[in-house]
Amino acid sequence: MADLQSHIEELWARADQVGPDDGDAAAVVLQAVELLDRGEARVAELAADGNVVVHQWLKQAILLLFRLRRMETVELGPFEYADKLPLKRDYLQAGVRVVPGASARFGAFLDRGVILMPSYVNIGARVGADTMVDTWATVGSCAQIGARVHLAGGVGIGGVLEPPNAAPVMVGDDAMIGSRCMITQGARVGEGAVLGEGVILNPAIPVIDAETGDELGRGVVPPWSVTVFATRPRRFPGGDFHLPCALVIRRLEPGQRHDKAQLEAVLRDHGLAG
Repeated sequence: MADLQSHIEELWARADQVGPDDGDAAAVVLQAVELLDRGEARVAELAADGNVVVHQWLKQAILLLFRLRRMETVELGPFEYADKLPLKRDYLQAGVRVVPGASARFGAFLDRGVILMPSYVNIGARVGADTMVDTWATVGSCAQIGARVHLAGGVGIGGVLEPPNAAPVMVGDDAMIGSRCMITQGARVGEGAVLGEGVILNPAIPVIDAETGDELGRGVVPPWSVTVFATRPRRFPGGDFHLPCALVIRRLEPGQRHDKAQLEAVLRDHGLAG
């Protein structure tokens, strides 16, 4: 793989000279993106120290692929599209359930047991085993979603391709992302965390401990916690306004997030469930 990486990096250094007629470059780039498509490589991962490691040469390969491909008409039944990339195929062999109306782009990886309701997964993204991508949820380019995650209806997981060294959204194993949450710009959700409906999370959003009022950081939800949308007052020349934050209202024991009755009780105690 080291040789492939060096070839991609060499092509990236002269990207302005690469085009659709460069068959040799296309073959090298396709080889790299196929690694992503099969799950044999990934754009980003968590290191032992908890920091995100971005394999930017793989992002460079994706960006080069767009330079090397021409627009084509794609017909699927009565539908017509114009794009540079094909969709993924062979779902049955991969052990993935895809409901009509769902699609995933070539270069994304879906592990066994993934279920796609009518939804979308973009190139470079990775969705872990037994994860549910629910109706109208989107998984943006290069986002890394763990195993046994539930992305509820309308969840927006942002994508990031440029710059190549930018960290994508990372969602840990066993997380639950509530309906209409928006997680973007490289934000992170820890293992086993639960986000209530409508949480907005990006690197500018403070994550606050409800018990102490302490800011735990920005754009990172801690593992095995229950976090909800909240606001915080801020004074401006034009008046007092409330800006969004993410509020950690409960810490969970590992595995506890799968107890739906208990989670409902937690949210109900805070006036967040009927």
